[in-house]
Amino acid sequence: MALPQVNTPTYELAVPSTDKKLKYRPFLVKEEKILMIAMEGKEQAGIIDAVKQIVDSCTFNKFDVSKSPMFDIEYIFLNIRAKSVGEVSTVNLRCPDDNETFVMTDIDLTEVQVEMGEGHNNRIELTDEMGMVMTYPTLDSFSNYDATVVNASNMIDIIAMCIAQIYDKKGEEVYDAKDSTQQELIDFVEQLNSKQFLEVQKFFDTMPKLTHTVKIENPKTKVKSEVVLNGLNDFFG
Repeated sequence: MALPQVNTPTYELAVPSTDKKLKYRPFLVKEEKILMIAMEGKEQAGIIDAVKQIVDSCTFNKFDVSKSPMFDIEYIFLNIRAKSVGEVSTVNLRCPDDNETFVMTDIDLTEVQVEMGEGHNNRIELTDEMGMVMTYPTLDSFSNYDATVVNASNMIDIIAMCIAQIYDKKGEEVYDAKDSTQQELIDFVEQLNSKQFLEVQKFFDTMPKLTHTVKIENPKTKVKSEVVLNGLNDFFG
C-alpha cells in the first residue's frame, strides 16, 4: 500500500527583471540536503549548482535558471528560503562607527527587494561613434570564481561575458557578442581607456541587486547606524 503524499503549499511572486508572475514552493528535505552538502563543501561551483537546482525544482521547471539575471535567481531563492525555513534570518553585522563590534540582527526576508541604482543604463556610449549594449551577469558567470560579486580579480572576464553587442554608429554596424570568442571580447575591454572603463563599472555598480537597509545600535558606544545589505550572501551571514 502506497504511503500518502504530503501536500506542499504554493506561492507566487513577481520576477524582478520582467515583473511576470511565477509560482513556487518551499524546498523539501531532499533539496535542503543538496544545499547543506554544498555549503559544507564551501566550493563556489557546488553552491551555485545547488542554488540552481533548488530554484529550478521549486519553480516547477518553469523558470530559465541558466539564462536569467543573477538578481532574479537571488530574489527567487530568498523567497523560497523564507517559505521553507522561516521569514526571519539572523545575521551578525559589524557596527560601522567603530568597525569592530558585531551585533546579531534579525532580518525580515519578506521586506527585501531588488533595487536599481540611480542613473543605471545598459547602453554605454564609449565614444561619439561607438558603444556597447550590456546584459546582466548570470550565476554561470561566477561559476569559476570564489564569490558572486564583480571585483578586481574577475572584473575583465565578467564584463566580457556581459557584452551583448558592440555598435558602430558611424558605420551603422552592429557586432553581436555571440559571434566573437571570449578572448576577443576580453581584448576589446582591455583596450578601453580609464574614462570608458569607469562608465562600464557604473553599469555594474548600479545594476539591480538585493538591497535592504537595517538600523543597528552599537552596545559599546550606543551609536545608532544604518547598514545596507547587498546580495544574497549578506542575508545569511
